[in-house]
Amino acid sequence: MKNLLFLFPFLFLLLSSAASAAHNITRILEKHPGFSTFNHYLSATHLADEINRRQTITVLAIDNGAMNSLLDKHLSLPTLKNVLSLHVLVDYFGAKKLHQINNSTTLVSSMFQATGAAAGTSGYVNITNLKGGKVGFAAEDNDGSLHSFYVKSVQEFPYYISVLQISNPISSADAEAPTAAPSAIDLISIMSKQGCKAFADLLRGSKALPSFKESIDGGLTVFCPTDSAVNGFAPKYKNLTDSQKVSLLLYHGVPVYQSLQMLKSSNGIINTLATEGANKYDFTVQNDGEDVSLKTKVNTVSIIGTLIDQDPFVAYKINKVLMPRELFKASDVDEAPAESPKPPKKKTKKGGQGSSAADAPADGPASDSDDQRAADEDSNGVSGLHDVRLVALLSVVIGFLSL
Repeated sequence: MKNLLFLFPFLFLLLSSAASAAHNITRILEKHPGFSTFNHYLSATHLADEINRRQTITVLAIDNGAMNSLLDKHLSLPTLKNVLSLHVLVDYFGAKKLHQINNSTTLVSSMFQATGAAAGTSGYVNITNLKGGKVGFAAEDNDGSLHSFYVKSVQEFPYYISVLQISNPISSADAEAPTAAPSAIDLISIMSKQGCKAFADLLRGSKALPSFKESIDGGLTVFCPTDSAVNGFAPKYKNLTDSQKVSLLLYHGVPVYQSLQMLKSSNGIINTLATEGANKYDFTVQNDGEDVSLKTKVNTVSIIGTLIDQDPFVAYKINKVLMPRELFKASDVDEAPAESPKPPKKKTKKGGQGSSAADAPADGPASDSDDQRAADEDSNGVSGLHDVRLVALLSVVIGFLSL
């Protein structure tokens, strides 16, 4: 009996870990047909993937009737994504916590705010604990009046995910503002205004630009090095031939839409706009919790921000210039530290994927170092770390039960 009592904390940890790893918003809402429309558009806008990836989150679900009132506005899918992301809070609020809000009101960041799509603080949601147990919700940028109220708890996994029903959609002028069509997006302007002007200037006068523009409508992910990273890389860039410069710029584009949640939920090799035949020009995406790294055989860079995320186009800010093995070797990497990631703080290691190509410099890429091989081997086990912990905990439980 004493052994069983001692095991209770371990069993609690095991069950909690399993719940946190297994939550799936699509499956949760599938059990409730009254939210089928809301559920459908979470998937259509790719918000479901982001919700499933996070471990501390609250979904403010609206039923089919309330969704119809939102759909009657005939918003484009990118705009609808902004509105729905306002209904996903990046903090945990169960029914009990809602009714225990101090000072009657609190301001909570939504996914609309967290992704950088919101202007100013318009992506914050005001939660107000009213008299009589009533709780109201409103966007920070509205007139301050409450038009949406708590109805019931749909599903809660403390303190990982909570799904709460609210009476009406949360309205926000900023979230509902028309969103430009992907092909109308001015890539150069966006990069120039958000800390990637140096890279934008290189792209502006390059033969690589048409490839970026032509890929936007079909899906495009761009990785933009910061101004300081590009300026520090300038001497190496000048030593490249014209064709190599084009290849390097194309190496920073991926011809598919890769949202941040997609990058964070998968490890593996991805091709780039520079990939063609024997010229692989690929790199490896490696995630560690909230941090995402892009690894070539020459260097490792970290994603430190999102410039724009408008399916099927997304652009991220990275702290270094990606150096493909086809153009560089490990000894070309400067020892000086690059700009530190903010908010992601990824530990950088040398390693990644790559291949030789026809337009490599005369001295060619160096062979893999021991550190590079070790990094490659290590990357294969990162994604299974959580599973290893669960297995270890389960082993302890079984061991005590056998006593």
